[in-house]
Amino acid sequence: MSISDVSNVFGFLGGLGMFLYGMNIMADGMQKTAGSKMSSFLGMLTNNRLLAVALGALITAIIQSSGATTVMVVGFVSAGVLNLTQAVGVIMGANIGTTITAWIVSMSQLGDAFEVMKPSFYAPAIIGIGALLLVFAKGQKKKTAGEICIGLGLLFIGLDFMSGSISPYTDAPIFAKAFEVLGGNPFLGMIIGALVTALLQSSSASVGILQTLAMNGIVTTNAAIYITLGQNIGSCVTAMLSSIGGSRIAKRAAVIHLTFNVIGAILVGTLGFVFFALRPDFAASNINAVQISIFHTIFNLTMTTVLFPFANQLVKISGIVVREKPEEEAPEAAEDEETAVTFKHLDERIFESPAFAVETAALEVVHMGQITLENVRAAIDALLTRNTEGIEQVYKTEKTINNMEKMLTEYLIKVENLSLTERQKKMVNNLFYSISDIERIGDHAENLAEQAEYMETHQLDFSETGFDDLRSIGGSVLKAFEYAIDARQNGSMDAVRKVSQYEDDVDSQEEELREKHIERLSSGKCKASSGVVFLDIISNLERIADHAYNLAGYVKNEL
Repeated sequence: MSISDVSNVFGFLGGLGMFLYGMNIMADGMQKTAGSKMSSFLGMLTNNRLLAVALGALITAIIQSSGATTVMVVGFVSAGVLNLTQAVGVIMGANIGTTITAWIVSMSQLGDAFEVMKPSFYAPAIIGIGALLLVFAKGQKKKTAGEICIGLGLLFIGLDFMSGSISPYTDAPIFAKAFEVLGGNPFLGMIIGALVTALLQSSSASVGILQTLAMNGIVTTNAAIYITLGQNIGSCVTAMLSSIGGSRIAKRAAVIHLTFNVIGAILVGTLGFVFFALRPDFAASNINAVQISIFHTIFNLTMTTVLFPFANQLVKISGIVVREKPEEEAPEAAEDEETAVTFKHLDERIFESPAFAVETAALEVVHMGQITLENVRAAIDALLTRNTEGIEQVYKTEKTINNMEKMLTEYLIKVENLSLTERQKKMVNNLFYSISDIERIGDHAENLAEQAEYMETHQLDFSETGFDDLRSIGGSVLKAFEYAIDARQNGSMDAVRKVSQYEDDVDSQEEELREKHIERLSSGKCKASSGVVFLDIISNLERIADHAYNLAGYVKNEL
């Protein structure tokens, strides 16, 4: 092997590395740009499978990875965000969306009219623009645009390196022999395509490599068809691996993806084998990158059209392959119904979309807040009505709140290490603080229940005025906390202002009630033992309002 050969090997490896890295950072930038739109897209999904197909294609085109989309779908199904029927449509759409990368790769072969679109022409300029944005721009959106530019430029330069490294060997007999073997054996061609895709964890990347070989005129039509079909099957590997250890419904979503692509490969592979047997001259002819893009697009559009009416049958097949148990056991970490729901929603597969992972965390913080709000309400009610059953329920729910705090904190630690925008990082930090404040509110609710239990045990009582005062301040506290949760859920500045108003009202009432109660104690209208309890109660209520004010402040900080 000459030094020139070694240089070409290094050039190919370097080109492959730049291509894969460029695709990775471009996809990462695209996901940041998509931001919270991802969950908005999924929120639009109903049982309208056509809409699901369109959204699946759009999301995949944005994030440049059908594997990532499918892994997210598995996570969404596991978390209960999507049902299997909706998942079928998104998976079909993902296969269509992944063809975008193939067209980007083949732009350099669209003819002389597209000379300016060749990688060697404008890729360096794109990288230069991206670097300037990344280094000198101050806004997060501009920096993200810079990342996308650098990724796109590296992708094209990587393709150029690979193509240049292979071009001296286009006449080598080994290439002709290899593609002759692959073209004559459909199964071997599909297996090679599936293996390369599985190793790279990206069908877009493996199709890009095939197109690079095709640019040098060494790929036969029949081999390209079979390899491309195999690449579609290989794209299922990521989702299949992701579903291991997941719920049965998550496994079924992965099986639907595999079934869809296998059926498509068998149908088109069989038709191709028959056609190539009748037209051996066409089978042995060379195929270029544009023609691979055309086939890739037509294949995915056709199979989606053909199998679209059979979505329910695909769901049934997945049920046969992965049989459901009458009732799945809840995870060990989920000790009650509410924490089981939270555990289900905090599926790490959705880390494929950091923006969605942050939003999921925010929704679960809202869920924790709503549970805590009801516990505060129950604790106040137990004080006013001496409901012993309510006291026990407060204690039980407090354990749930503590479990949720632990689960959400562990989840947010993992989310914090994802690729996030500055705004998302700020939101994650605020969610950490929010969890802590909500947990402290839960502690104060438990304190109120303990005071109710103490009063019941020692047969203590307040005057009717005292009870009226507690109802008044308790109502304001509940309103403050309620609006704080609303502020987090809807990002409402109006709700933030309402929290501030009610918190001021609670402070004023607490100070006034403390003075009035001390007067009642001095005049002998209230027993000292009851007085101490009363003061402790209003102190806990005032602290709840303070924490609600903190919660609203975090939201205000993000708006």
